[in-house]
Amino acid sequence: MPIRPAAVAALLLLSAAPAAHAQASGAPAVANQPRAMTAQTRHLGRFNDQKVAYQAIVAQTLVPDASGIPRAAIVTTAYVRTDVKDLAARPVMFIFNGGPGASTTPLHFGAFGPMRRVGEGAEQTLIDNPVSPLDTVDLVFIDPVGTGYSRPFTPQDGKAFWSRTGDAASVRYVIEQWLKTNRRQSSPRYILGQSYGTTRAALIAKDAAALKLDGVLLFALVGASEGREMPFVTSLPSLATVAWWHKRGGHAGRSVEQVYEDAVRFARTDYVTALIQGSSLPAGDRRKIAQTMSAMTGLSVDFILSKDLRLTNRDFMFELLKDHGLRTGQLDGRATRALDAPAQRPPYDDPGLSFSLEKAPAAPKAAKPDIAVPVGKGESTAVEVYFRKTLKFDSPETYTSLNLEVNAAWDHEGMGDANVFLGQAMKADPKLRLFWASGLYDITTPAYRGRYALDQAGVPADRLTAARFPGGHSVFTEEGNRAALAEAVRKFVRPQGDH
Repeated sequence: MPIRPAAVAALLLLSAAPAAHAQASGAPAVANQPRAMTAQTRHLGRFNDQKVAYQAIVAQTLVPDASGIPRAAIVTTAYVRTDVKDLAARPVMFIFNGGPGASTTPLHFGAFGPMRRVGEGAEQTLIDNPVSPLDTVDLVFIDPVGTGYSRPFTPQDGKAFWSRTGDAASVRYVIEQWLKTNRRQSSPRYILGQSYGTTRAALIAKDAAALKLDGVLLFALVGASEGREMPFVTSLPSLATVAWWHKRGGHAGRSVEQVYEDAVRFARTDYVTALIQGSSLPAGDRRKIAQTMSAMTGLSVDFILSKDLRLTNRDFMFELLKDHGLRTGQLDGRATRALDAPAQRPPYDDPGLSFSLEKAPAAPKAAKPDIAVPVGKGESTAVEVYFRKTLKFDSPETYTSLNLEVNAAWDHEGMGDANVFLGQAMKADPKLRLFWASGLYDITTPAYRGRYALDQAGVPADRLTAARFPGGHSVFTEEGNRAALAEAVRKFVRPQGDH
């Protein structure tokens, strides 16, 4: 296979570290090299019922090519606890979301950051996030090129970063530089990715030994399941749990976990066996399989037979509640939207996007003025105000939460399932551990598909911590899940003897 231009650029990025080191050691700097912005502030918070003093460090890392010329600036937002005796022994976790083209906003301001965003439009603000794991682990949020405040220096430079290898190489470079700059080379270190970020994490984990990773955390794992059978086998349990939620199918008297486990057993045995037989499956047996699937998914036997026992996400989402004029969400199957609702550009057409059962709490009357959105300035967001006024990082850029242009430009380079690199990394390092979190109502990255992908990648079961939650793609949108997820992460990153 010929090497693509984006892959060539990524290789250049991977070889950039020596040039950067030469500059740091006193070699002449490249002419007209831009200066990296950094802002540091000190704060107090209460997390996991502990008073925590911490420093916020917002910094640009200039990412060079092989000649040492910076091609982009990647912005990291770090929260480092300062009231600890031995910082070298304290773990640090590098966090990124997915897309491709998504900033860290969901994980930063929805799950783990010290502040959480609530409200909409001019009413949005940030409030304290008492479940943040900052009491246990330092947090470094990384916005890849084209997201957040991170930008290529020219439009042409962006192409080098908008591919699997180019993106992973740049994020890995930022992690290495952050550890050096902050003198944390001895600290236990973890990487956490959500959605496409799990693919990025797997690609970075190819060099787990060089990075000395202690663990990899994967939320809403993107797992490939190829062929004529496995895509349908691995998605069926999630269709069953969504049907359970909407009280469709024969699930009376069972919990959602029981429904999920029953569907996994059926998918791995009778269902996959039936699909493998194809047209040789006797008509009577075909109908029995369709009847079982009907009881699980809430769809009619005739509809399932018309689809040859193979249900796509669209088949399910648009058929389950069709009699009520509704479709379900895909990122979160609990969400619904009218079938005749006005068309919207994906992903905004998905009612599961940012879905939560909880009503967003109103901004407190005594909300800190430096993190509330100024009334009448609709161009500002609570996030931008927070960076500018609280963290003192006054970027000339607009904070980009989701960049669909980057998503459209992305080069997947014809790669298959990147999770194979996780299996290889764990085989090479018997101490490397994996944490995987999934949502029972996530149809986009189904829970069983994630487990199937990890099993096929060769991830050792005894070094895998698996956590399922009654939520969608972002399981932390509801308070109970958010607290449970944060506690599970704390437990995973603590020294093994402290559990």
